[in-house]
Amino acid sequence: MNKEEFADNHFIRSIIEEDLNNQKYQQIITRFPPEPNGYLHVGHAKSICLNFGLAHIYDGKCNLRFDDTNPEKESDEYVRSIKEDVKWLGFQWAEERYASDYFEQLYQYAESLIQKGLAYVDELSADEIREMRGTLTQAGTDSPYRNRPNDESLDLFRRMRAGEFADGSKTLRLKIDMSAGNLNMRDPVIYRIRRAHHHRTGDKWCIYPMYDYTHCLSDAIEHITHSICTLEFEAHRPLYDWVVQHVDAPSEPHQYEFSRLELLYSITSKRKLNQLVQQQHVSGWDDPRMPTISGMRRRGYTPAGLRLFAKRVGISKSENVVDMDVLEGAIREDLSNNAPRLMAVLNPIKVEITNFDATRIEGKTAPYHPEKPEYGERELKLSQTIYIERDDFAIEPPKGWKRLIVGGEVRLRHSYVMKCDEVVCDNSGSVLSLKCSIDYDTLGKNPEDRKVKGVIHWLPTDDAIQANIRLYDRLFTEPRPDAVRSKDGEYVDFTKFLNPNSIQTIKAWIEPIAKTLPPESHWQFERLGYFVTDRFDHTPDKPIFNRTVTLRDTWQKK
Repeated sequence: MNKEEFADNHFIRSIIEEDLNNQKYQQIITRFPPEPNGYLHVGHAKSICLNFGLAHIYDGKCNLRFDDTNPEKESDEYVRSIKEDVKWLGFQWAEERYASDYFEQLYQYAESLIQKGLAYVDELSADEIREMRGTLTQAGTDSPYRNRPNDESLDLFRRMRAGEFADGSKTLRLKIDMSAGNLNMRDPVIYRIRRAHHHRTGDKWCIYPMYDYTHCLSDAIEHITHSICTLEFEAHRPLYDWVVQHVDAPSEPHQYEFSRLELLYSITSKRKLNQLVQQQHVSGWDDPRMPTISGMRRRGYTPAGLRLFAKRVGISKSENVVDMDVLEGAIREDLSNNAPRLMAVLNPIKVEITNFDATRIEGKTAPYHPEKPEYGERELKLSQTIYIERDDFAIEPPKGWKRLIVGGEVRLRHSYVMKCDEVVCDNSGSVLSLKCSIDYDTLGKNPEDRKVKGVIHWLPTDDAIQANIRLYDRLFTEPRPDAVRSKDGEYVDFTKFLNPNSIQTIKAWIEPIAKTLPPESHWQFERLGYFVTDRFDHTPDKPIFNRTVTLRDTWQKK
């Protein structure tokens, strides 16, 4: 992995370079801080490439930190999946940290805020707090508990920790400004009572810190120099700074925001992705139609392809709405450069070669990749019957047709020129098979007296083996499935726009090498697209391939 793989000339890099030139920092330290409440998706891939990429470019460090302050939704399963995804993308963190590592330290900071008169225990309900918060044009109303004595709040907070009070009965709030223009500064809640088993601390705690309080202090404890997050947290930055400045934090990090990725024909909400899984619209978080990193991996997307995609979409503060073809184009480019080739027939017609003579047939070697001789080659030898693609033959061809017709010729890929002499149909007129002849003087050279325009792929029936092929398409039919509104202005359930044709499973014929392939083996099926052996279901005895991406973008035509 080289430094040119990552997005360049963006504003965060300019900030870092200025900080380093001014010797503000000797070494930059970033972090990737997911909450372990679901599997990572394509938006996280962009953030991973940004945070780890900056550390790589500037010889710094990047921590992997799990913001695990919401125990009801978090689990070790999600922790394991996140670690696996980061490693698969090609990165290694400097330190593995958890917000829960700092629970005691965060608690002590909270006590210090109470003692300074900057925090108080409140007894309003969540609904009452929300109602008294005010609006963008109307100041909030002070809680009746806002001015309770510091000693009383400290005693109540310690009793909250000891488990003396019911869930939701009390909170700890910062005392900032109930008339602030920024609603996040209107006495935000920083601790709530919640009796929930934590995946790491078990039942040790019954009070948990809120994200806005935890995140900035975790950055300060880890000496993060550049805390990078998406733009929806821009309005939270004053609170981030306020908390760090009002406790005795070991460092004073700064937050920088960039625009989050919106991938069309997809969704990047963990809650909605979880809904797809729970309602069984997909087979799981790693379903190849899902925009999760594990789903994209299973579909056959590559780490290098995803890193290339992250570079192409770039880093900025402007809206980052990206069409699916940008992602598919990056994957296609990486696979074109690196995936070996083989031939497969997905929708076969059987062809009988009527002038077949085994004594005259010559085998021809074909490279596994036209530009990578180190990949080796294999011999392709014709048999008396072969399979060709049904789409490569037409009784009534359209204008510009360059494939097989009755009386017409095509070249068989890496083999002879073949002419169709006869079509065998059933009573309804459907094509059952073809009878063809080959020109024995055309192996590796063109016929002297005529021009053959088309080249089609094929397989000898003697050697071809059967495989299950899963053809995947986009999961949604709407560009922004979770942003469609009804006539009365209500959001339409995004599941209404699920593509009913997003998966099709067929049986196909493929070269014998398929019997030897391990899972996650990437291949180009010549003239058809890029495919991968399924990560979990594929075995040499029962080959299963997932279509990763077609050879070109076909969605716009649809």
